[in-house]
Amino acid sequence: MMNESERAEAVERLLKAEKEVKQATLLSESYPHIQIEDAYAISTAVAQRKIKDGAKLIGHKVGLTSKAMQASSKIDEPDYGHLLDNMLIPEGAKVPHSRFCLPRVEVELAFVLGKPLKGPGIGLVDVLRATEYVVPALEIVDARVVDQRKIFDTVADNGAAAGLVLGGRPIKPLDVDLRWVSALMYRNSDIEETGVAAGVLGHPALGVAWLANKLGQHGVTLEAGHIILSGSFTRVVFAKKGDTLFGDFGPLGSVSVQFV
Repeated sequence: MMNESERAEAVERLLKAEKEVKQATLLSESYPHIQIEDAYAISTAVAQRKIKDGAKLIGHKVGLTSKAMQASSKIDEPDYGHLLDNMLIPEGAKVPHSRFCLPRVEVELAFVLGKPLKGPGIGLVDVLRATEYVVPALEIVDARVVDQRKIFDTVADNGAAAGLVLGGRPIKPLDVDLRWVSALMYRNSDIEETGVAAGVLGHPALGVAWLANKLGQHGVTLEAGHIILSGSFTRVVFAKKGDTLFGDFGPLGSVSVQFV
């Protein structure tokens, strides 16, 4: 485990990397004794600093929801990060590529809560009852630390969360079988990835349930009005300057962002 001084150093390193848009050295190399509890404490401390400086917490993201991604990260459960209001990007917006160190994009479903959720004991039905609507989303992920990252580096780096774009057509969670929501992920005119939402733990609502139970262990509630990105059901697509990333969710519409 890291001591408080080391955690504070790590927080400053990540804040500096994001501010200067320059990747920092690996926390797992500087602190080989880092544990997953340290990583989450660092991520939370970074978010709290930003909130203290005026940002507002608007929700959370869930990551590493597929078996393949968990195996590659040598873990057996997802991870999470914080979503702040300054990460929200309008649908179709032009975003400076220089805002990010290494931007990549994923297609996801965003759950917007109408009622609070707090674990333990939250299941799929609880999530569906608490959800006001579900909407297509793109998550922009970034790497504020260099490769080759370990799970501790990714978790400490806010689960790589850097931006979110909501679009398409909001739906009630029981209006469709969310497992079968599909998406085509375009970079410019080329389809780079395809997937269905069942790739998220078998049902995307289970990503939200996992998060509610995980945060409930620390006394944290998922609040009404919060946005929960339930997890990607495709691999990431790298975004270069000038690229338009476009998620086609079929009957649920589309969502896009351009990097300039």
